[in-house]
Amino acid sequence: MKRVALWAGLAFLMGLILIVAGASLRRDAPMGPQVIPLAIVCAAVLLRTRAPLWSLGLGTVGVVLDAFVGPSLGTVLVYTDNLYSAALYGPARFSRWLLGITTVLAVSAGAAGWFIAGDWRLLALVGFQLALVLVTPVTTAMVLRQHRDQVVIERAKAEQVVRLAELDRQAAITAERTRMARELHDMIANHFSAIAIQSTAALSRKDLDPSTVRKVMESVRENSVKGMAEMRSMIGLLRQEGDEGEAMRPRLLDVETLVDRSRQSGMAVDFQVEGEPRELSPSVDLAGYRIIQEALTNALKHGEQPAAVSIRYQPHQVSLIVDNPVNGRKASLPGAGVGLIGMRERTKLVGGEFEAGPRDSSWRVAATLPTSDKPAPDKPASDGVPP
Repeated sequence: MKRVALWAGLAFLMGLILIVAGASLRRDAPMGPQVIPLAIVCAAVLLRTRAPLWSLGLGTVGVVLDAFVGPSLGTVLVYTDNLYSAALYGPARFSRWLLGITTVLAVSAGAAGWFIAGDWRLLALVGFQLALVLVTPVTTAMVLRQHRDQVVIERAKAEQVVRLAELDRQAAITAERTRMARELHDMIANHFSAIAIQSTAALSRKDLDPSTVRKVMESVRENSVKGMAEMRSMIGLLRQEGDEGEAMRPRLLDVETLVDRSRQSGMAVDFQVEGEPRELSPSVDLAGYRIIQEALTNALKHGEQPAAVSIRYQPHQVSLIVDNPVNGRKASLPGAGVGLIGMRERTKLVGGEFEAGPRDSSWRVAATLPTSDKPAPDKPASDGVPP
């Protein structure tokens, strides 16, 4: 507000100087009447930002009065600021109307001068001068207004991009945490389930001889050590950048070691491989290993012996089947269902098919994972109750 008041006072002072210097069409006109219109248009400057339309109205009154007593150059120059302020700070629709009105006034005044004086040069002279006074301030304000609105739009877009980037970052963090939780669960669930079952059996049996107890404790210790080793390996992989740690991840070729550990935990497992084993993509290799690991963990916790694991290498896919007898005692296996959800998600991520549910007197987990660009035939997924 202080700056606006300073500008209004400076405009009034410069207008007085121009009046004293005789910058008016009627040089013999008294100075007093010329000062009044100048004071009105300068007072309108005080309202240029708070009430731009009132500023234009008051300035128009002043310039009309000045046309009768002067007109003076100082008043006309200050009035151009009234037009500029109304076009810049007023409603956008009004600024467009104002541009049309000032253009029509400039052309009409030039045509009237030509018609009255009969000199076509007045059309160019009067029209050009009025265009400088009326049209130029409005067009300048409209250009500036357009640039200002564009800046606001670009700032809003930039803020939106920042918000979207933040949402993407949060989604990436959530996805990474979910992946880490799934990997850690798959890593240690098998080992800790074996530890829990073996330790419970050792504590519940009072008739075990020392050699049997020692054998059970050795298996517990082996599962503990392997579980901790895999957890440290997983943490190391998560800390690494790039794909340097892919070779350390478990593969389908390592399933035989997984089956041996299950046998050491006391579960009979029949394992067979059909077809020629081959190198698979890291995502398919890891997904296949984790699916069998989780299926064996569920079999160890909820099923009955023996379990059967089958891996079939086919030209464009690999099929995984884990059967575990339940002998008809239940239509489904107990549990929260986290394991089957994880297996189904892993299969879906690599574009495969997953089935889990009762089959005759067994509980079957079957997954088909694509190993090439040729898609596997679509099959409806089973809606078996997850353990």
